[in-house]
Amino acid sequence: MSLQKSEALMIAAAVAIGLAGLMSPNWLVFTTTLAVAKALVVLGVVMLMRSGLVSFGQGLFFCIGGYAVGMGGRFWGIQDALLLILLGVLASTALAMILGLLLTRYREIFFAMLTMAFSMILFGVLVKSHNLGSTDGFSVVQWSLLGWVPESGMGVFWLALVLGLLVALFLNRFFQSSIGLACEAIRENEVRVEYMGISRRQVLYINYVLAAAIGAIGGSLTALAAGHVDPEMAYWTISGEFVFIALLGGTGHVAAAFIAAMLFALVRTYAVEFMPHTWQMILGIVLLLIILFLPKGIWSLFTRHRRTAP
Repeated sequence: MSLQKSEALMIAAAVAIGLAGLMSPNWLVFTTTLAVAKALVVLGVVMLMRSGLVSFGQGLFFCIGGYAVGMGGRFWGIQDALLLILLGVLASTALAMILGLLLTRYREIFFAMLTMAFSMILFGVLVKSHNLGSTDGFSVVQWSLLGWVPESGMGVFWLALVLGLLVALFLNRFFQSSIGLACEAIRENEVRVEYMGISRRQVLYINYVLAAAIGAIGGSLTALAAGHVDPEMAYWTISGEFVFIALLGGTGHVAAAFIAAMLFALVRTYAVEFMPHTWQMILGIVLLLIILFLPKGIWSLFTRHRRTAP
């Protein structure tokens, strides 16, 4: 299987970011790590948007991935980061396989509200769970990576880059596959898709479960980087943030989620630094201007360039 041009560019970008991290301050490395982790959750939102669905509950799987890392180390003595991430993916996939049987029956606002409802149920359970720290959450124990114990944030930074790249390459091919193209067809006219002999519920079900698994990876990486988990990971505002970033980047390419997540993180960081009392307003104005002038997201800048190039 030959490497596509966009895939080669993503690999080169990941290598360049990894090398730049060696010369970057700790705060930028940490910010980039969280941006990559959130971009993975955003990719799950994008997968659903490409099929005509908007989820305001992707924080459910983001939180499950994070808590799986915390609980795996605290209660079961698992220290290897890859095993902890796998635990989060398996837990999220199992739950998504159950919820997907119900949620794929619904569309538009009904789907959005139901996904948010399930996320808020998890939030309520965690808040009432004193063994898991209630509203304060709890700290993630020291973890290792194939026997290596990182002494700084560079370990999780490189891990996030590698996993982010692998997921991006996978989804790039997935969007071009028969299931990925069927998702777009369902968004345009799902009745016609049924007439073609394709089960729209089956396609949406597979898409939903994959989006949940990818969201769990993002939550797991966030927990490893931050060293702490709390119920806010499942709160509806976090899910709304993921939707906002998805709209900011657009659904044209998998790389758009990473670009938008990094831009969002940097704008918020500098807004808090220079205007700590009005940073929400500044953040909203800056990002609103981007969306107004780029209604199809930041990625439309690249597609526009390709159309106008001689």
